[in-house]
Amino acid sequence: MGVLDQFSLAGRTALVTGGGTGIGKALAVGFAEAGADVAICGRTQATLDDAAALIEATGQRALALTADVTKADEVNALIDRIVDAWGRLDIACNNAGVNNWVDAAGMSEEDWDWIYDTNVKGAFLCSQAEARVMIAAGRGSIINLASISAIITNRPQPQSHYNSSKAALVQLSKSLAAEWAPHGVRVNSLSPGYTRTEMADAPRTREAQPIWNRDTPLGRMAEVEELQGAAVFLASDASSYVTGHDLIVDGGFTVW
Repeated sequence: MGVLDQFSLAGRTALVTGGGTGIGKALAVGFAEAGADVAICGRTQATLDDAAALIEATGQRALALTADVTKADEVNALIDRIVDAWGRLDIACNNAGVNNWVDAAGMSEEDWDWIYDTNVKGAFLCSQAEARVMIAAGRGSIINLASISAIITNRPQPQSHYNSSKAALVQLSKSLAAEWAPHGVRVNSLSPGYTRTEMADAPRTREAQPIWNRDTPLGRMAEVEELQGAAVFLASDASSYVTGHDLIVDGGFTVW
């Protein structure tokens, strides 16, 4: 197999959670452009349908399914629907995540639980259901969307709950990688730096962008398309000997 062929996802099926907007939508389209049929899930059918149209425009099949990743029964039903439709699940990208800005001293239990339920519990429930299918098949690639927030302290935004949830997700990915490697299932995390999305364009966030740009050696935020190559690498045979790795794509932010 030639080196470029190793990056092909032709004949494979993928799932991207939180695939209706932002990074998730871009990664779903990237997987489709690399040859995979792609299922996406989220909570809003209209945004999912728009993203599914972009997937189908590449010539690949799409499924747009609503699901709450914090609910085990909905996650299990989601995976069952994909397998029922396509007979397999080769790639899973657990991208669904949430964040907000809350001072730690005044943080409510609800704020803490909201972050951890989606960013950690949701990623675990999805990984668990995905791995059951992949273990039975003897192969698969799971990619958990973490963040450089796993290894830095965000500034100027107060996000102790978010930062620690992403650190937990990186360690969860390593633990699952060790456990499932004998079954042919690879688990890695992908940690973007500051990335331009709908979420990052909120008024309060726009005020912080000059600080993020100043502290990034490349001097700017990432565009969502700049994460596609890293995700396709982790999904494909090009990374067949890579598991338990946290791939950082941050414009150099963490070198300081």
